[in-house]
Amino acid sequence: MAKTPKAKPKLATPTDLQSNQLSNVADALNAILADTYAIYLKTKNFHWHVSGPHFRDYHLLLDDQATEILGTTDQIAERIRKTGGTTLRSIGHIARLQSIKDNDADFVSPGDMLRELRNDNLKLVEKLHEAKDIVDAAKDNATSGILDEWTDLAEGRAWFLFEASQGA
Repeated sequence: MAKTPKAKPKLATPTDLQSNQLSNVADALNAILADTYAIYLKTKNFHWHVSGPHFRDYHLLLDDQATEILGTTDQIAERIRKTGGTTLRSIGHIARLQSIKDNDADFVSPGDMLRELRNDNLKLVEKLHEAKDIVDAAKDNATSGILDEWTDLAEGRAWFLFEASQGA
């Protein structure tokens, strides 16, 4: 007699969010997480490949920003889990959700690197604002407050990249 497979237990994280609100919040945060990983990898790529007379300054700036970006990924994923959602599971999952475009070019000028990353961070800010509306509608006050912090960080990166790209 063949055994019927047992259903895998679902994650049962306690939350006061309704199931449709939970889904909306988790979907919005997972898209942000995917874009955050995309920006992280692009920032690290540009950090490794920057060249030119401002090499040291740009190299250090991009490394600092990559470290900051990577630091937010765990916070985003843990917030998703705290609200009862599930997070990204693979590089393929990230690729399906990211809206930030990859840059696989063999050469990118330093000025173009800075401008592209600035625009990517500003696009992330837009996504964070959209997520803010979703979490506010769900009355998820904790996520709403954290989104403000992540928005401030992305705006700060965009500002530094803008200033560094002047004349680059």
